[in-house]
Amino acid sequence: MSSEQISRTVVTDFSEPTASRRQFLQASALAGAGLVIEFFVPSMGRVANAQTPATKVSVPNAFLRIAPDNSVLVQVSKVDIGQGTLTALPMLLAEELDCDWKDVRAELAKGEDAYRDVVYGIQMVGGSSSMANTFQQYREIGARARSMLVAAAARQWQVDPAACKTAAGVITGPAGQRASYGSVADAAMQMPVPPTVELKDPKQFKIIGKATPRLDSAAKSSGQQKFGIDVDVPGIKVALVARPAPWGAKVAKLDDAVATAMPGVRSIFKIPAIRGGEAIAVVADGYWAAKKARDALKIDWDFTGVERVSTDKQFEDYKAMSMKPGIPAERADVSGIGASAKMIEAVFEFPYLAHAIMEPLNMTLHFTGDACTVWAGSQFQSADREAIAKVLGLAVDKVEFNTMMAGGGFGRRAMPSSENAVEAAHVAKAMRGTPVKLMWSREDDLKGGYYRPMHVHRVRIGYDAAGKINAWDHVIVGQSIISGTAFESFMVKDGVDETMVEGVRHSHYAIPNLALAVHNMKTNVPVLWWRSVGHSHSAFVMETLIDEIARSVGRDPVEYRKTLLSGQHGERSRQALDLAVARSGYGKRKLPKGRAWGVAVHHAFNTSIAYVAEVSLVEGQPKVHRVTAGVHCNMPINPRTIEAQVQGGVVFGLSAILPGFEITLKDGVVQQSNFSDYTPAYMAEAPTVDVHVVPSSDPPTGMGEPPVPPIAPAIANAVAALTGKRLRKLPFDALMV
Repeated sequence: MSSEQISRTVVTDFSEPTASRRQFLQASALAGAGLVIEFFVPSMGRVANAQTPATKVSVPNAFLRIAPDNSVLVQVSKVDIGQGTLTALPMLLAEELDCDWKDVRAELAKGEDAYRDVVYGIQMVGGSSSMANTFQQYREIGARARSMLVAAAARQWQVDPAACKTAAGVITGPAGQRASYGSVADAAMQMPVPPTVELKDPKQFKIIGKATPRLDSAAKSSGQQKFGIDVDVPGIKVALVARPAPWGAKVAKLDDAVATAMPGVRSIFKIPAIRGGEAIAVVADGYWAAKKARDALKIDWDFTGVERVSTDKQFEDYKAMSMKPGIPAERADVSGIGASAKMIEAVFEFPYLAHAIMEPLNMTLHFTGDACTVWAGSQFQSADREAIAKVLGLAVDKVEFNTMMAGGGFGRRAMPSSENAVEAAHVAKAMRGTPVKLMWSREDDLKGGYYRPMHVHRVRIGYDAAGKINAWDHVIVGQSIISGTAFESFMVKDGVDETMVEGVRHSHYAIPNLALAVHNMKTNVPVLWWRSVGHSHSAFVMETLIDEIARSVGRDPVEYRKTLLSGQHGERSRQALDLAVARSGYGKRKLPKGRAWGVAVHHAFNTSIAYVAEVSLVEGQPKVHRVTAGVHCNMPINPRTIEAQVQGGVVFGLSAILPGFEITLKDGVVQQSNFSDYTPAYMAEAPTVDVHVVPSSDPPTGMGEPPVPPIAPAIANAVAALTGKRLRKLPFDALMV
């Protein structure tokens, strides 16, 4: 479908067979005066086919309210975890509404069926899908609201609506009549919802595509922004939990005498923990009272039947397993590798990684017995809401879920089994009638579970003296993120977890005779998607190996990549690569002595990103001076958001190369506890990042996760150019030269 077709596509399925005046009157009673609109766009895509489509409901919670003063309040269905949805989604709606951007405000929508993702069928944020999945939906809402406003004004003036025009929140009639949106909002509320609307051609856009300051920037920069961890309601108590290490252990004996006697401690009790284990919750008047009491607990843990993992042994086992045949993901004849003129055999190692979100997990619940109010910055509102209802024995509609701004996510706030919500619900159940905020410390979060899985890749490649690949044999060993979750039915096929092989299978490169196999390891370490998921390790393997082949046959790494890029994904990657190369001066500009270029390009979540990095070595470690990014994300909604996502993604991915940036376990206990021993890139390591976007009018793709995968291989390729040494594992060694 072309961009011209996309821009004019209409949706005709509403929450009710015929959109009624009564629906909007009901909404108005709760939302106050002004136009209120809510509707449902049918599910689409492969995920929706495997999931239950979002329920068609008519609820008073609206996407849009226009007040008499012409202010426009937009309900944002996607939690903002730093990716900018609180600004970008209102931009979509405001564009089609034809309002004045200065009048637009936004707030995060509650956890409600009306806000379920039109593709996934649940309210969620993940997979860099927020813009792609809501692009049409929010534009439709704005266009329908505009049509109703025009119809209301035309009725007052007794003119043909087609003769009216709109601009900056004002309707102009054929005889020069003028009416603000706010002045006709009440009347517009009584108009029928138009069955079809025509959306703007991208050439008409005044808001979409313009660099726009974020609506939340003032509150965040002044310290006034309220996050989930800041929730404070009358009578609130704070809960901390003593969790077993390793996971799955049970409480054999508890001595809480000292803790119970401490000032401010209200209750200490046992709750279920993940993997069949048990934990002890401490509820007190505040955080420090709860923490001091938790520290005073004397718990004897029963480790019977619990695996106590050590990562050194794991890597040995994984590497041994990589030498064995695995579950086939792609079949091919690779028998000719050994007879090739040139061959590469490589084993890559990737550790467990924590999300290390700036705002640790938290959730506040007030359970009264017949209802529950929740405050949380969740990536999975629907799943968390349902999990809480189940624990408390409530109907889902009795759980009011207030979506809070979240201080980072990276996947950590999207737990398929809603473990954080379940834990909080058990605490709320025990404290019935009292609002309780369950909090995690930084140490709790780093040591308490859910990591990017450890992986080992073994690759054998045969190719000729010109770099033509004869065959590629690839084995991946690791834990499945998806197995055992609600996503398994459509994301695990014939034993292959799609997130484990992404970036290798269905790559943007045309690789002949690609054989790909996996080993699904069962290990007592909870794992979860980490920003960019499987691409976070597969991109490093693919991009360093492609670079190695090119240099081994004397070919320019950029030119060589372009000969392999294939199909639609490959064309988008080529455009991103060409843009990054052109803007960086690669091959034309002479670098200072001791610096080298490093190049990588990767396609993930329907977006292609290429990096050209300028790197030197300082005391044996790479120093990244500048990164030039070429981005192909189709239509750029807010260029400022894209720039911020790339800059943040570079620093996030750069962290993964730093010595010590890994989660290690010994006898089932995580060895790292805070930023002092799990240290991400700080300002001193952050390079200058120049971001350039390929122009496009096609519907937008994702930008939250794609910026992460290419940076580590780009740096590794620069190191290889400087030293001749190929790096096979992350993080890099403490002293490489």
